[in-house]
Amino acid sequence: MLRSLYAGVSGLQNHQTRMDVLGNNISNVNTTGFKKGRVTFQDILSQTSSSAARPTDSRGGINAKQVGLGMSVASIDTIMTQGSLQTTGKNTDLALTGEGFFVVQDGEQTFHTRNGNFMIDRDGTLVNSNGMRVQGWTAELFPTGEYIVDASAPVGDLKIEPGQKIEAKETASVKYRSNLDSNVPILDANATDAERIAATHGTSIDVFDPYGNNMRLSTSFEKTELNTWGMNFNLTDVNGVAMENLQVSINVPKLDTDNTLDLTFNTNGTLAAATEGAGGAGDTDAEGQLVAILTYDHPDGTQQTFNMELGDVGSVKNSITQFASRFTTESYFQDGNSMGYMESFNIDEVGTIIGVMDNGIRRPLGQIALSSFTNPMGLEKVGNSLYTESNNSGMATIGEAGMVGKGTMMVGALEMSNVDLAEAFTDMIVTERGFQSNSRVITTSDNMLQEILTLKR
Repeated sequence: MLRSLYAGVSGLQNHQTRMDVLGNNISNVNTTGFKKGRVTFQDILSQTSSSAARPTDSRGGINAKQVGLGMSVASIDTIMTQGSLQTTGKNTDLALTGEGFFVVQDGEQTFHTRNGNFMIDRDGTLVNSNGMRVQGWTAELFPTGEYIVDASAPVGDLKIEPGQKIEAKETASVKYRSNLDSNVPILDANATDAERIAATHGTSIDVFDPYGNNMRLSTSFEKTELNTWGMNFNLTDVNGVAMENLQVSINVPKLDTDNTLDLTFNTNGTLAAATEGAGGAGDTDAEGQLVAILTYDHPDGTQQTFNMELGDVGSVKNSITQFASRFTTESYFQDGNSMGYMESFNIDEVGTIIGVMDNGIRRPLGQIALSSFTNPMGLEKVGNSLYTESNNSGMATIGEAGMVGKGTMMVGALEMSNVDLAEAFTDMIVTERGFQSNSRVITTSDNMLQEILTLKR
């Protein structure tokens, strides 16, 4: 008789545990990044009255006689399914789609979270709502002059400081990808000014000196022979005054050339060679990437140079070409800039933080790191929507968003709780019925005991 009492008690206790988990789920239905819990049950040891017997020649087998002794909680699982996304419009709110966790640090302690409600503190550090510092990689200045994020380096705090200054950078390279119309006629010495203007095509781009002053680099093209074009350069300051001793050379800077080049093309329209000086009087380069070097005297008395990448010999992509098509004399890239201040920033889907400067430069500031685990359900909840590693979760693998095992980020949105209220209410009904049924087992067992006690009356 006592076995049924204790079985009923175990049912009451464990259904109460299930109700506790359901109550916690419902209370966190609007908690950002919350992952619901689930309780599963299992029976416990059964009392065996007689063991099973195998069949014999004269009699069949007999099953064991066992009486169950109640039930227990098998597991309380954290269900890591995707929550719905809520748009907020705040550029530091981040929602994860797919696997992975944000990494935050409190002193020396590292935590993991799906709650992307981030903000910037007074020092420009990216933090969560509890002030824990979001981890990632800071962009570093490489010898090439580019700011690059090294995702293989150890993670650290991320700084976003609106108003920070970006240094002026001298132009070191200008790139062209023009097309010169092969149908343009060759002009002779008797050509009129109108004919010469109609057959000459040019382009211009702003370049910068070491102080960040912008200068205008103008380039004009004139067909001089079959498959040969003269390329003339002009460099002026912001007031339109020409820079002194402007010279263009091939291979190495030289002082004995003028500001012109001759470009020769193959019959298939691709670059064949570049020769310095009018009429091809100087050095020629006809291999690999054709680079011209422009030299000029700066007003401060120094001599400055920068490269002009004309394209690869025999290549069409990002090169000057000669086809029977309209002129597209375009210089599409230069790597210099004036001094500027950061006006704003944005974050892309892989977590790269891009600073937008008032001089038009967009520069990577850093990248937010994500963590993943072999068994994310094995993480331990520590409150504040945070998780820590456990013995069964596996070690955190830190990497970039979009890589294997890590999702992507949606900016200006937050991931909501994955609690389904309809499912939770249904589970509450089932749990309540289970609790009631176990209470009936106890009251019925009590009535049976009462009958035994009254047998002697």
